[in-house]
Amino acid sequence: MIAEGGRNVYGFRVGILHLETRFPRIPGDMVNATTFPFPVLFRQVKGASVERVVREQDPALLSPFLEGARALQQDGVAAITTNCGFLAMFQREMAAAVTVPVLTSSLLLVPLVHRMLAPGRAVGILSVNAATLGARQLQGAGITPDIPLAVYGLETEEEFSRVLLGDLPRLDVDKARAEHVRVAKRMVAEHPEVGAIVLECTNMPPYARDIQAATGLPVFDIVSLVRWLMAAVAQGGFVGLM
Repeated sequence: MIAEGGRNVYGFRVGILHLETRFPRIPGDMVNATTFPFPVLFRQVKGASVERVVREQDPALLSPFLEGARALQQDGVAAITTNCGFLAMFQREMAAAVTVPVLTSSLLLVPLVHRMLAPGRAVGILSVNAATLGARQLQGAGITPDIPLAVYGLETEEEFSRVLLGDLPRLDVDKARAEHVRVAKRMVAEHPEVGAIVLECTNMPPYARDIQAATGLPVFDIVSLVRWLMAAVAQGGFVGLM
């Protein structure tokens, strides 16, 4: 057997571009190494704060994200994702910058989820900040005006969005969990036409099971999307198939 070299690190297929933050990354968060059952390659984008991405939606960040995507491809990844749903606003440009698949956001799932549902059903979107989730992100994810949506954010609550948007080092996980359940239940109570929920925020997957249990609805998030992406670029085959 001949082993080929040329890079510094090996053993991964998916690369994750993540923001520059200090808030806690609990299991289930994209930037917690225990979240995925396979190795991923993390790369921090310097200067990409939550403030600049979520609230300001700073177009100057496009350049460092393109640079990060190219660097991950050079490091040998077969697919690239990011750890903020708002980066759907850069989907087209990032996909064009490299030759491997790029999925910037779980919002890319919304058109697919919509097509899974019966006519008249809506897709619920749970966001870290619904107030600033707008046309740039929806258009970047391919979400057209004909797709019925119910968009709710946790900025109305006390803990989760405050910690993330303020980039604070302490998170009351139980309080954050209760907030996710409360807002999700409010969403489906006010919009009974919601047939499935997509979690925009990449820090929400730790609470996906709680949201599903509280609403009885399918819940889609970035972690399940990355697992699907991994399956696409590293097919495992089937037992007993020669």
